[in-house]
Amino acid sequence: MSLFPMFVKLDGRRCLVVGAGTVAEAKIESLLATEVAVHVVAPKATPRVREWARDGRIEWSAREYAPGDLSGMFLVIAATGSPALHDDIYAEARSRGVLCNAVDEPQRCDFYFPAVVRRGELQIAISTGGLSPALAQRLRKELEQQFGPEWEAWVAQLGRTREELLSIPMPPEHRKRLLHQYANLDPEVR
Repeated sequence: MSLFPMFVKLDGRRCLVVGAGTVAEAKIESLLATEVAVHVVAPKATPRVREWARDGRIEWSAREYAPGDLSGMFLVIAATGSPALHDDIYAEARSRGVLCNAVDEPQRCDFYFPAVVRRGELQIAISTGGLSPALAQRLRKELEQQFGPEWEAWVAQLGRTREELLSIPMPPEHRKRLLHQYANLDPEVR
């Protein structure tokens, strides 16, 4: 099966995470980097998940998952360690048109969490289609060395330059050529 890579705007959307252990915590943390509204359902939670709930960064329902919890959700992450529960969550998600990710169960996933290098608005995502998360993590570490923190400011500068060029009347091909020339400079040279 071939995956379609894309970046999704989650602003204002609702996401359910079922589970609040260390694996779920990592998924929640990655979601908190966006503007998604995170609702967690789990009888127990790690101290960090509890802290996020106290701080109002997430909503936490300290109980078991129940049918209907997916109402109004855009996506769900099942991170409970219970294949039977993940089956139920996946079936309900499919029937409601909710995207589902059951951690470490590719057959119950509509999407995968990539390994991501983040440098401001520059994001490099690596996926192995769920076959080898360890390889994706290794490649992420290598890319983090290649694309250092200076890339954040560089991408921001390229964005400002693009805005300026878009405001100046010129032939589109000339603008495109200039944008490519700027993008081909090294971040340290600018």
